[in-house]
This record gives sequence, structure tokens and C-alpha cells, in this order.
Amino acid sequence: MDVTFGLLGPVAAWGGDGAPLPLGAPRHREVLGRLLLARGRVVPVGRLVEDLWEDEPPAAAVGAVRTFVAALRRALEPGRPPRQPSRLLVTDGPGYRLRADREAVDAWRFEDTLARAAEAAPHTAVPLWNEALGIWRGPVLADFPAAAWAAAEQARLRSLRLDAVERRADALLAIGAARDAVADLRAHVADHPGREDGWVLLATALDRAGRRGEALDVLARGRDALLAAGGRPGHGGALARAAAELRSSTAETAADPAGMADSVWGRATASYDRSVPARSRARLHATAGLLRDLAVTGADGLEEARRHRGDLVAAAETTGDPELAARIIGSYDVPAVWTRADDPAGAGELSRAAARAAARLGPDGPSALRARLLSVVAVESRGDAAADAPLPPAAGAPVTEPWRLRAERAAEEAVRIARRLGDPSLLAFALNGAFMQSFTRCGSAAERDAIGAELTRLAVDHQIPGHEVLGRIVRLQALSGLGSFPEADAEADAIDRLARRNERPLATVFTAWYRALRTGETDGPSAARGRYAHVLARTAGSGMPGLARGAAVLVALIPVMRGDGLPDADDFAHLDPGPYRPWVDPLLLAASGAVDEARRTLATVPRPPHDLLQEALWCVLARAAAAVGHAPVLRRARDELASAEAELAGAGSGLISFGPIARHLEAADVALEGHDRPSAGSPGGT
Repeated sequence: MDVTFGLLGPVAAWGGDGAPLPLGAPRHREVLGRLLLARGRVVPVGRLVEDLWEDEPPAAAVGAVRTFVAALRRALEPGRPPRQPSRLLVTDGPGYRLRADREAVDAWRFEDTLARAAEAAPHTAVPLWNEALGIWRGPVLADFPAAAWAAAEQARLRSLRLDAVERRADALLAIGAARDAVADLRAHVADHPGREDGWVLLATALDRAGRRGEALDVLARGRDALLAAGGRPGHGGALARAAAELRSSTAETAADPAGMADSVWGRATASYDRSVPARSRARLHATAGLLRDLAVTGADGLEEARRHRGDLVAAAETTGDPELAARIIGSYDVPAVWTRADDPAGAGELSRAAARAAARLGPDGPSALRARLLSVVAVESRGDAAADAPLPPAAGAPVTEPWRLRAERAAEEAVRIARRLGDPSLLAFALNGAFMQSFTRCGSAAERDAIGAELTRLAVDHQIPGHEVLGRIVRLQALSGLGSFPEADAEADAIDRLARRNERPLATVFTAWYRALRTGETDGPSAARGRYAHVLARTAGSGMPGLARGAAVLVALIPVMRGDGLPDADDFAHLDPGPYRPWVDPLLLAASGAVDEARRTLATVPRPPHDLLQEALWCVLARAAAAVGHAPVLRRARDELASAEAELAGAGSGLISFGPIARHLEAADVALEGHDRPSAGSPGGT
């Protein structure tokens, strides 16, 4: 049953090994084509006779059809034992039916791929349009061009293909690949001069490639081609409108700074593409800068930058030039602040690549470059996403050490080098790494506030707007954790102003979270419910999955953790805890009455990650341990949280607040009454 069939070109069939099957004479292929067009429906023998012999059929036509079918059955199922019924070409009532899955017929596969492409975003759609168009081997039913029974399907599939060519070009334009669209569109309008949309797309592609004069010429030629072909009423209107818009744009560009910027961008990128050799190292440097800028433009830009960054690093490493690779890896100094890595595997690989580059440069390599690579290690090794790659030893440092300690030391060394060199941009990047590695223990909000304050001053003094936004977000979070809300409010307002002025839309996601937290602190969790619903929806489309995944569970826990009881497990049944499952599950098990299972889960629960939410997750563990009487975990949580007694649980993230940590510590002490208090190093599975 692994036979596949072809209609997009000459009628054909292939076996499971991909080899063509010998279908025999043209009449045999014609019967197969006719049955394929029936799409699994029965075609009566009489209808087959009429279609195959459009004039007067011979007296033996029915017998001939049966002979053709028998031959096809042998060709399609060569291993079928004698007298065993065919499983593919079956007799059904008055005629025959071909059993074939949609994936088995190229025309149907083409249609399904078109449908997927039509629903996809442009970047995803382009390869799907390519896949669909690549299925074609030639004209539909190419060996039966004049068959009346095939005419309607030939016209329909041919029209779908022409539409696909144009929609692929449209998607290429949407992703900024105008030059890639030009060549195919030139061939398209040459073969189909009556396609008005094709002419308009070609003119648009030329214009966006910086060739406006050619674009206007194409529109004029398209108008002439449509006039020569006759056309329907209104035909040519799109060409006329496109020509008017191009002329108007040309006239207005000088008076419109935004339009001028777009025009310059189009011409400059087209010139760069023409002038810089395809395999030039200059392209790696240019791409690195483009990805760095792209990452802060919004959700789509961040996702695209993240998607391409690993490929860029791999390309740089394959050059065999350690300094080039180091510069490419260290150039991505995009501010990072969110709770968890958006792509932990990718972050780990980037950290390892940075460590490899630093090792290849050696201790005598450029100091600034080493500091950048160390900063990459520190920034990408956030939380407990292990970088798992040895750093080149600094003076006096051991060769092997736990990954988190390596990342902390990388941050410290990067800051020392940057201070010594007096390089503001380098120091800003290094301070970002220091922030990411500032979660060694609970209760470090004051230290993070100091990092944020220094970063903000540095960025203001040296006009580094991206890192000013970062510094203020760091302060916003730290001040929230400390309960200093008037100062945090001022930072939130400043962040919003900077985001508008410098086109940093992602920054306002963090201020939206903060304002939901602030409402909950001021007016209670119920008053913040609407704000949280809005910010959760916004975060889902922000391009920051590390922030979005599991966030709804954290929000749902706010009223629970600000109270004294257990959650209603039913309220959480529809929520995905995402990366927070190991620390949330014991509490939900306790709430559902599964005490023994909750205790078993607590016995092996990992330590909460060293990140913005560690205090909140320790409080969740403490509540679960108290509920089921798991004293070792409760003591461990109590000891870990002791250094954060003056802070608000979770508020240091700028996302949620479970209330004063002092209250959670009091509850732990009450639950621990009657138990001896061992030291902080007591075993407890954490």
C-alpha cells in the first residue's frame, strides 16, 4: 500500500522504494488518471468508456477497460498473489474505485500544503509555498492535455499553482526578501502576462530592492500586456494604483522622514547585497549587528533573533578564526532580565560557545573580548540552566568547579576587566551578567538595586538607552521586593517613557506586570484580577516563552499564598505549571488530600532555581511541607528564607507578590513547634 501517484506532470506511480512502476500503454495511464481525479469515488465502467472514447466507442470497449484495469492492478501490486482481491484498485458496484490516502497523491499533497501555507505567518509560509511548488513535475496530466474529462481539474490546479507563485512572492516581500522574489516573478509574468497581480508584485519587489525606476517600467509593461490580452472590465486598476503610489512615494519621500528612512533602507540593503560577496566575513559582522537590533523591536523580532543567533555563531565557529568567532559571539549584548531562559538549550549552547571561544583566545587574548565572552557566559547561565562548559582558568582559579560558581566568577571577572578598561558599553554588558548571577541566596534585592542603580547611571551618562531600560527594570524589581513602591512607581513611569522614545515595546510588558502586582499590594488580589488577565494575554504573544510559561499558575497562587490555607485543586486543573511544576505539584497534591504522594514528592524535590522567583517558590514548598508534616523540607525552606525576612515573597520578580516573607517564616515556625531545629545543612531531599 506504499504506492504514490502523480498527476502534476505525466500520470505516474511509484513503489515504496521510490522506483517508477511500469503502468503500460497510454490507455492504462489514462484509466489511472481518471480514477485519481474521482478522489476515491466509484467511476462506473460506462463512464470510463465515455471518457476514454469521446467519439463512438468500439463494441469491445467495456472488455478493453477491464483489461486495462487488470493490467494496472498487476503494475500497482506486483507481489499480490493470484486470485487475491486488489487492495488499491477495487471493484465497487458498477465500476472501479482507487483507494489512496491524501499523502499518496501529489495533487492532494499540493493542496494540503497550500492550505497550511495560507494559514502560516510569512516566515513559516515561505518554505511551505516552496514545498508546494516543488511538488510539480510539469502540466497537470501532461500526457492527456486535450482530454475533456481532465479539463476542469487541469484548469483548477493550474490556477492554484499560479496563485501559489504569487502568494509565495507576497510572503517573501513580507519578510524583507524582495530580491529573492524578483527572478521568479520575472519568469512568472513572462509566462503569464495576463496576471495583473504578478506584475504588481514584481514592481513592488523591485521597488523594495531599491530599483524604483525598474519598478515603474514594469508597471508600464504590465499595463501594455493587459491591454494586448483584452481583459475584463476593471482589469489594470491594480497596476494603475501601484504606479500612482510609487510616483507619489517618490515625490513625498523628501518631505517624509519615515518614508525617506524606508527608501534609504531599501536602497542600502540592496546595494549591500550586490556589493558584499556572499561568503564574506563582513556579512557575519553585519548580521550580528542586525540580530542585536532586531531582538529589541518586539515579539517577532525577538523570536527571529533568537532563532538565527545560534546559526550565526555556528557559522562564525566554522571559519576557524578564533578571534572572529569570539567577536561574533560577544557582540550580542542585548539586555536580559526575564525570569527564565526563553530557550534553555540554546542558552546553554551559546554559553558553551562563549567558553570555547575564550579558551581558544587564551589568557593573552584581547581583554575586552574576553570580558564580552565572560559576560555572555554569565547572562546565558541564568537560574539553574547549566552552562556545563569549563571556562579558561583565571589567575588562581581551579580548573574545574560547579557550573554556577563558574558563571558567578565569569561575571565578576568581566566586571573587573570592564572597570579597568573604562569601557562604558562593556561595563553595561558585564553588569547585566552580574545581575543574572546575583541570586546566590535569597534576600539579595538590595544588592540588585545597587547593580540597577549603577547600570542606570552609567547608561544615562554615556547614552546607552537599551541598558538604561535594563537598569531601571532591575531597580523596579528590586524595589518591589523591598516594598519601596513609590520609588518603584517612578522607575515604571521612566521605563514607559524610554520605551516609547526608543521603540522598546517589550519593556512595557514588565511595567504592565509591575502595575498588576502594585494593584494587588494596594487593593488586594481581587482588585488585580483584571490587570493580571490582561497582562497574561499580552505576555503570551510577547515572544518571551521563558516569562510566559507557567505564569498563569503563579498568578493563581497569589490569593492562596497571601492567605493561610491550601488551594482548591480544581481551580488549578486547567492550568499548566510549566517549569514551576516541581515546586507547585506538592502543594496541589496536599490540597487534593494525597498526603503520602505529596510527602514522596517533597522528599525528592529540587532546590528552586537561583533566580527572581526563588523566594516565592521556597514559600510554596514551605506551605506544602507544613500541610503534610514534612519537617526536613520545612526547616530547609525556613533557613533559606531567613535572609530575606525583610522582603516580599516573589515581588523581587516584578511579577507577583505572596506577601511579607516574615509572615511565611512565622507560619513555618508555628508548624515546626515540637521539632528540634537542625542546622541548615540537614538532609531533606533538597
